[in-house]
Amino acid sequence: MVAVVVGLTSCNGCNAQNNKNAGQPASEEASKVYFTKDITPENLMRLYEKLGSPATGKVGVKLHMGEPGGNHFLKPAFAKDFVNSFNGTFIDACTAYGGRRSTPADHMQVAEEHGFTAVAPVDILDAEGEIALPIEGGKHLKEVLVGSHFTDYDYIVVLTHFKGHAMGGFGGSLKNISIGIASVAGKCLVHSAGASSTNAFQEGTKQEDFIESMAEAAKGMIEQFKGRILYINVMNNLSVDCDCDSNPADPTMHDVGMLASFDPVALDKACVDLVYASEDHGKIHLVERIESRKGTIILDHAEEIGVGSQKYELVDIDK
Repeated sequence: MVAVVVGLTSCNGCNAQNNKNAGQPASEEASKVYFTKDITPENLMRLYEKLGSPATGKVGVKLHMGEPGGNHFLKPAFAKDFVNSFNGTFIDACTAYGGRRSTPADHMQVAEEHGFTAVAPVDILDAEGEIALPIEGGKHLKEVLVGSHFTDYDYIVVLTHFKGHAMGGFGGSLKNISIGIASVAGKCLVHSAGASSTNAFQEGTKQEDFIESMAEAAKGMIEQFKGRILYINVMNNLSVDCDCDSNPADPTMHDVGMLASFDPVALDKACVDLVYASEDHGKIHLVERIESRKGTIILDHAEEIGVGSQKYELVDIDK
């Protein structure tokens, strides 16, 4: 495990270095992870601006539209000014487990019901088929399947509601940009660690292999947008369950804040560390969910295959 640098510093002078390495995984140096405690639309814009490398061209914003019945997902009003500042399009993909978002038409209907289409354009990436993206150095996957619209975009913003997950332990940027954005067949491949493109719950798949496959799928997605992708995690409504759950458990710990980085491994690692460092007794449920599902394997494997680094510097923009 790489040592973690956790430092609360000011941001003066940081943007030049971040522009130089925008979108590139960190290696020897600690990745910058920006943090703010107050979860507001204004601070979302501040975090984005601190990264110092604006999204340009046709920008896709990967955000969970929320399974009907659940109410913990990030609301479109929260992201409205942020997304419209660069004329972004909300993007997502169909689910492999049924529910109200398993077809493009139904998914678009949910996006409308939840208010996303009133804020910005919405694109269900696999509405017109899928394409394969290669994965270099994967143990389980040689390619990842994603909706054919994915490569229509010039820049990707991964806006993630960080929370627990029934199968993955936790859902952060790595999950959002991997299984979260894969097509239905792509999701099945990740869930089955490459064994099946039609069965998301292939019998005999080891938990470790599933978690590692998410990291590998993330690499395949990210390689398409080197230097043209950024990540923001919002740590509120910290349920043990995903926004894909129509009846998620109520959160038991308080909101933590928002974090942003060009390195998804450092970003997710910082969020996990903040959960563990919290003095909120209610964190025990989220910690148990992470540990029981071996969730942090995604950080280890993503680092191992070159997606990013677990070594980071936490920069508090409120200071």
